[in-house]
Amino acid sequence: MGDCSFLLGCIRFSKTVPVLFITCLVVWSYYAYVIQLCILTIKELEKQVIYIVFYHVFLLFFLWSYYMTIFSRIKKPSEEFYLSETDIYEMNMMAQEETPKSYLEKRAKNLPVFTRTLHGAVRYCDKCKCIKPDRSHHCGVCQTCVLKMDHHCPWVNNCVGYDNYKYFLLFLFYSVLYCVFVAATSIEYFIQFWSEIQKFQASRFNLLFLFFIATMFGLSIMSLLVYHIYLAAKNRTTLESFRPPVFMATGLPDKNGYDLGVCANLREIFGDSWLKALLPIPTMLNDGIYYQLSNEQTMALAAVTNNSYLTATNPNSTDSLLLNNRYSNHHSRITLE
Repeated sequence: MGDCSFLLGCIRFSKTVPVLFITCLVVWSYYAYVIQLCILTIKELEKQVIYIVFYHVFLLFFLWSYYMTIFSRIKKPSEEFYLSETDIYEMNMMAQEETPKSYLEKRAKNLPVFTRTLHGAVRYCDKCKCIKPDRSHHCGVCQTCVLKMDHHCPWVNNCVGYDNYKYFLLFLFYSVLYCVFVAATSIEYFIQFWSEIQKFQASRFNLLFLFFIATMFGLSIMSLLVYHIYLAAKNRTTLESFRPPVFMATGLPDKNGYDLGVCANLREIFGDSWLKALLPIPTMLNDGIYYQLSNEQTMALAAVTNNSYLTATNPNSTDSLLLNNRYSNHHSRITLE
C-alpha cells in the first residue's frame, strides 16, 4: 500500500515538472533581463526605464494567461448526461448487442447531442458512465470527460478545453510577445558581447543565453500559435482536426460541422468585446454543452426533424436560440427513422 502511494506521488510530481521548468525559466529570465541587462549593462536611464516597464507589462499578461490556463477548473458534463445506477444496471442486464445501443439512443433523445460514433451509436463513456456531450472527450490523464476538449497539455499540466481554451490562446500570444520583446531589446547587447567574447565574464553569459532561449522559444511557440489561430478561425479543436465528428443528421464525418465563419467562430471564444478578448477572463458565448451548427449541418438536421421553423431561420444568425442548439428541447424531438 505504501509503495503504491509513493508511486502515485511520483507520478503526480512528474506531471508538475514541465510547469516547474517554465516557472524556473521565467524566474531566471527575469534576473537575466532586469538585473543583468537593464541595470548592469544598459547605461542610459531612459532606456532602462522603458525596457523595464514594457518588460513587466508583457510578463504580467504572460503569467496571468499561463496560470489561468493551469488552474482553470475542468468543466464536466452536466448531471443530465450521467446515467444513474439504475440506468447502468438496466443497460448491463440487456443481453442483445443492439439493445444497449437502443437504450442509449432513447436516453439521448431529449439531450442536445447531435454527433454519433463512426458506427452510428450514441457517444458514451464507460469510465465516467455518461453520454458524451458534443465535442467532449474523455482524458486518460485527468480521468474525466472534458467539454470541448482540444488536447491535454503537459506544459500546463491540465486539459485544454472549453474552460481554458481562450486562456491557452492568450498564453501562446503573450508568450510570443514576451519572447519577441526580450530578443529584440537584447540583440544589440548580444552582438556586443559576442564581439568581445574574448573578455571572459561569466555573468555576461546570461545575455547570450537570454537571446538564444527567447529566440528559440519565440519561434517554436509562434508556429503553435499560428496553428491554433487557424483552428479557432475554423471553430475546430485539435482532436476534431484529426478525427472529424460524425453528425447524426448526415451520418458522415464533417470537420467543418461547427464552422460559422471566421468572425462568428472567434466571437464564440473571445466574446463581443475586443478589449475583454485580450484579457484572460471568461468571455465565451456558449456554456460548453450547446454548440451552433454550420449552415450545412443545420439544414440537414432540419430535414431530418422536419422542423419548418428551423428551416425558415437564417442558419448564419449567431443570435438565434435555435442555432445555439437549444431547439433540441424546446422545438423538436430527435427521431431517427
